[in-house]
Amino acid sequence: MKEDSSMEDLGSGISRNILSYSDNLMLVEVYFEKGAVGSLHSHPHEQCTYILEGVFEFNIGGKKQILKVGDSTYKQPNVEHGAVCLETGRLLDVFTPARQTFLET
Repeated sequence: MKEDSSMEDLGSGISRNILSYSDNLMLVEVYFEKGAVGSLHSHPHEQCTYILEGVFEFNIGGKKQILKVGDSTYKQPNVEHGAVCLETGRLLDVFTPARQTFLET
């Protein structure tokens, strides 16, 4: 469990706050400025995303969809995905297992 949560500036209008984690689960809040791009990437973790604020265009496995407050999405392991923030927003990401690379920064 993380004891001190703090915002990490990832650059290009994106920042994140690791809220809590164990070896098997991680909860991360991600902030996007309007126009910020979460570039296409993939990882071996399962991921669910809940839209807390804003509007996003997600690209998951080549399929694009617009998501807004209250919507959620699931990303299978190793499927390429990314997002463009259409209105300033905030996401809640859940990963299993925890993203160890996030803890190394």
